[in-house]
Amino acid sequence: MKETNVMQMPGLALRGLTIFPNMLLHFDVGREASVRALEEAMERNQPLFLVAQRDMAVEHPKKEDLYSTGTISAVRQILRMPGDNVRVMVDGMKRGRLVSVDQEKPFLVVQAEELEETPVRGSARTEALVRQCYELFEQYNELSGRLTPDVLLTVLASEDPGYLADYIAQNIVLRGEDKQAILDELKPVRRLEKINQLLRRENEVLEIDQDLQNKIRDSMNQNQRDYYLREQIKVIQNELGEGDGESEIAEYREKIAAAKLPQEVEDKLNKELRRLEKQPYGSSEAAVQRNYLDVCLEMPWTTKTKERINVEKARKILDANHYGLEKVKERILEFLAVKQLAPQLRGQIICLVGPPGVGKTSIASSVAKALNRNMTRISLGGVHDEAEIRGHRKTYVGAMPGRIMNAVRQAGSANPLLLLDEIDKLGSDHRSDPASALLEVLDGEQNASFRDHFLELPFDLSDVLFITTANNLDTVPRPLLDRMEVIELTSYTDEEKLQIAKRHLLPRELERHGLKKSQLKMTDDAIRECIVGYTKESGVRLLERKLAALCRKAAKELVSSEQVKSVSINGDNLEKYLGVRRYHPERLSKTPLVGVVNGLAWTSVGGELLEVEVNVVPGTGKLELTGNLGDVMKESCHAALSYIRSRAQQLGIEPDFHQTKDIHVHFPEGAVPKDGPSAGIAITTAIVSALTGTPVRRGLAMTGEVSLRGRVLPIGGLREKTMAAYRNGIQTVIVPLENEKDLEEIDQTVRNALRFITVEQADQVLGEALDPAGREPAREWDAGVPEEPPRRPARRNQTIQQ
Repeated sequence: MKETNVMQMPGLALRGLTIFPNMLLHFDVGREASVRALEEAMERNQPLFLVAQRDMAVEHPKKEDLYSTGTISAVRQILRMPGDNVRVMVDGMKRGRLVSVDQEKPFLVVQAEELEETPVRGSARTEALVRQCYELFEQYNELSGRLTPDVLLTVLASEDPGYLADYIAQNIVLRGEDKQAILDELKPVRRLEKINQLLRRENEVLEIDQDLQNKIRDSMNQNQRDYYLREQIKVIQNELGEGDGESEIAEYREKIAAAKLPQEVEDKLNKELRRLEKQPYGSSEAAVQRNYLDVCLEMPWTTKTKERINVEKARKILDANHYGLEKVKERILEFLAVKQLAPQLRGQIICLVGPPGVGKTSIASSVAKALNRNMTRISLGGVHDEAEIRGHRKTYVGAMPGRIMNAVRQAGSANPLLLLDEIDKLGSDHRSDPASALLEVLDGEQNASFRDHFLELPFDLSDVLFITTANNLDTVPRPLLDRMEVIELTSYTDEEKLQIAKRHLLPRELERHGLKKSQLKMTDDAIRECIVGYTKESGVRLLERKLAALCRKAAKELVSSEQVKSVSINGDNLEKYLGVRRYHPERLSKTPLVGVVNGLAWTSVGGELLEVEVNVVPGTGKLELTGNLGDVMKESCHAALSYIRSRAQQLGIEPDFHQTKDIHVHFPEGAVPKDGPSAGIAITTAIVSALTGTPVRRGLAMTGEVSLRGRVLPIGGLREKTMAAYRNGIQTVIVPLENEKDLEEIDQTVRNALRFITVEQADQVLGEALDPAGREPAREWDAGVPEEPPRRPARRNQTIQQ
């Protein structure tokens, strides 16, 4: 039986500290019992048993408060410190096991048993553990940076597994439980394995801690840099009188409070303001927030102009600014009258349709002035992105509100007049369709809470008066068209152009060129000649340019010679200033012609007189159509021929003419495309005239569609067509009976100058147009060859619709 070596000696309970054998350790002692134990061991030259407490908070520990394994040590030095503390240096000698506690007061006296370690046998595994320990400890030293070089040298110089584990555990930072576990282990190799595990864990913790420290350091450096720069910015801003971020936030808060915004808008802006407060002053996010707040505060959420609801005053303003346009003026005055009786009437959507230059855009300015509303014009030509209407999300770089909200912001009121110009020229692609985005804008039932993508807040558009303009409704989507009240503006007559030039265009150009009325005098004949001979348009834009040219010529004469005090322009000397006349009226034949009929056509610049020529020659029954004709016009020629064949006997035409004669139908000016069905009766008359050799009466023109049964169907553009007839010296115009109601809209001058014949059947047309008394039998088949018309300047390449 092995003898046990149990000795009685003073004991000292350690708090947060563990001492290992063969280690020299300094530590401070403060408890009186611990100091007495040290003095006892020093006086009697006894060893001292050092054992760690389980709980550091226990002031007077008992056996159960102490670990079972401790270190039998020798006290080498005791040093009194200021106060009651004592610094002691002890030398650990052997591991010991606490057997019992014999005395607790005035100091601990314990029975301790020396513990012997298991001998170490050299092996490859032990060598591997030692090398692994070296590597882990070097890594720990690099990560911690708290160990002195002699500690590392001592570790690398030791090959004893037990001492190596004890030395490392004594010199690195470990939890008390981990150090006690190393002290409890009596097998050196197992002890080394444990210390390697602890080193590996500590290295991982240190790596994580180092990463965190680096991030914190970088963040602190950045924050310090930002703080430094921010302070510099504050100083610079104060020097410039621009204030700082805090004053900016206070300014925004005052603006929001003073704007009297709707509750939802105010809550949203305050929320964005709180976000701005948390952002660094110069950050990109702060710039986005400032831009958003600026735009929202500029919006007229509750600002409205006082509307003028006086029909008579509005009528005077409209009449003063525009001549004609009676339908548009009447509609605006109706809107005002209803508004006066029902103030709660929501905004209206009016679509003005007409050719270029007839005053669609300018009438909107007059309407805004008459109503005392602010006006903003939005050009929609070429817009193909839905975001142009609804705006972009504010998170995008360079985001801005859509055109609708931007126009309202520019107008500065919640009830402006918005002019959506060229709505028929909206584009679209496979990604988006702006016309669809306009559906909500132009819907009076939905636009009371229109949400722009940038603002993200509902805006009431129901008080906005929308006026849209278009040249052609064919390209406007049907759902969008259904939301608008369409008012058609037709071409101006020559008389209307004369009045517009005298009342508006010429005074404006005189003022623009610095001329007085006495310095440039133009007669009505000069203006008429300018309209007929130098312009060919439905509106007055080209006429305005010609008047501007005359003003420039007059200004040059006035400044070039002191003798010239005034310039007078009349119809005789107009060519001196504008050059050779560009457009000539159609020269009518002085004698009735066979196979030649004057048709009437509508173009985008007004009416035209267009001849239909038919030639009949012996052949096999071919029908030749020339003159750059469209499909509809070609079909009209075939329909006319079928009608004539069905009525050949009654018309005095050989029944087999369609087999023995070739018919050539030609429309002069072949470079100009032509299409439409309204030349039907003109084609029918020309073919019958050529087949029968009967001439067509002079001074006569006609328009109307013909059916296979000979019915004359209604046509459009009668106002422009009759103006062309009047301008070219026609005396009689044949029109469909169903167009009789449209004669009321014709200019009074034209109505008084022309004789109108309304017809229902083609037989009536032939009876009025053909002159049997002038028939020349000898030229039955070659009578269709017309006289060569005089040469005229080429027309602009424009599609002519019959």
